[in-house]
Amino acid sequence: MPSLPALRRRPALPATAPLLAVTGHTLAVAAPGPPPGSGPGGPPPPPPRRRPREAATTGSGPSGYLALLRLPGATAFTLGGLLARLPAGMFSVSAVLMIAASRGSYALAGAVTAAGLAATALVAPWTARLVDRYGQRRVARPAAALAVCGALALVACVRLDAPAWTLFAAYAATATVPNAGAMARARWQVLLGEDPARRHTATSFEQAVDEVCFMAGPALAAVLCTALFPEAGTLTGVALLAVGITLFTAQRATEPRPHPRPAAGSAAPLRRPGTAPLLAVFLATGIVFGTLEVTTLAFADSAGHAAAGGLIVGLQAAGSCVAGLVYGARAPAGPAAARLPVLLALLAAALALPALAATTGSAALLAPAVLCAGMATAPVMITAMTLVQHRTPPARLNEGLTLAVTAILTGIALGSAIAGQTADHLAPGTGYTVALAAACAAIALATRLRAPALSGVRG
Repeated sequence: MPSLPALRRRPALPATAPLLAVTGHTLAVAAPGPPPGSGPGGPPPPPPRRRPREAATTGSGPSGYLALLRLPGATAFTLGGLLARLPAGMFSVSAVLMIAASRGSYALAGAVTAAGLAATALVAPWTARLVDRYGQRRVARPAAALAVCGALALVACVRLDAPAWTLFAAYAATATVPNAGAMARARWQVLLGEDPARRHTATSFEQAVDEVCFMAGPALAAVLCTALFPEAGTLTGVALLAVGITLFTAQRATEPRPHPRPAAGSAAPLRRPGTAPLLAVFLATGIVFGTLEVTTLAFADSAGHAAAGGLIVGLQAAGSCVAGLVYGARAPAGPAAARLPVLLALLAAALALPALAATTGSAALLAPAVLCAGMATAPVMITAMTLVQHRTPPARLNEGLTLAVTAILTGIALGSAIAGQTADHLAPGTGYTVALAAACAAIALATRLRAPALSGVRG
């Protein structure tokens, strides 16, 4: 019997060669059947081999997104995540309209929502850490239940004309709303494994879902509060959150396994090299979003087209959604850390368009400029979120993603405040220069992500 190296050097066997199989210590030789078509009595030709479903989902374009949703459990947790994410955009608008209608003070309403945002910035990372340690189902459901109680308590305080401090306390309880977007991204990582092309497509898809919720949530809240009754927006958000989290967490097969005791190398995201400048990039981009929205609304109002302000802001979100889907349909070229400064430079160039359009005083010229600026935001967010996923250990993934979202929300709050002051005291449209300056700061911060200390990290 020839040696093993000799067998390895032999040429490939023809299709009609005997089949060899080793079972225990016995070598079995099976004689080949006649080739296909050799006679009527011969066996039929074997069926063509089909690729596994996972291998067939590596295509790009719209079919790539459809293939992702065909993965087991993907459609169910995507639907649940969509329902659970809508209230995040509804609660603040609903609270403002509800409190302003009952107390006649937008200042009080704005202060309550600002306090709630501050509470979210403090509580959300801890909620995400508990999700990583004990599992999405065990943590997300009670956290969502506490948020539901807070929202219902806010409605009760408004209806019963309770003291103003109770509004702050009740709305602060909604800070425990679990980050459905981060949990969905963690599930995609479980489903797709180490497949960078499909993970890029999944990250792009999740960014598009975020943009849909950003567009639909506030609009739905405004319609419900004005067309029905002031509390309708908050009550609908409560129902959507309860149903969405229940449906999302019911999908046990795609849930990442918990890490009660993270490995020695799974340091907290804030302690990992490169996390601070990356979160600073998210903060700067949040300032871009906040200033862009408030400045657009203020400019439209000053131009005598207040009703068109919301539509123009919607164009920004729509442009980001479409651009995110297009960007995710193709595999990216080069590492994410190298792409991010380039994409931020493109965002800065796009932000110059609304700044120039504002000098004309025309809302008609501002609309396409804001649309272009919105289209430049999604690739930035997708790439930055990819970096977070690459540079965060699996045992801390929800915490890392939630820190990024918290940085964005903090930036939006800062940008909104700056843009509000700018709109009150300077020429309309001046806030666009603030957004441009924030984008330039983000470029400078992003260049630090390629420091030698991070050369061994993916992305």
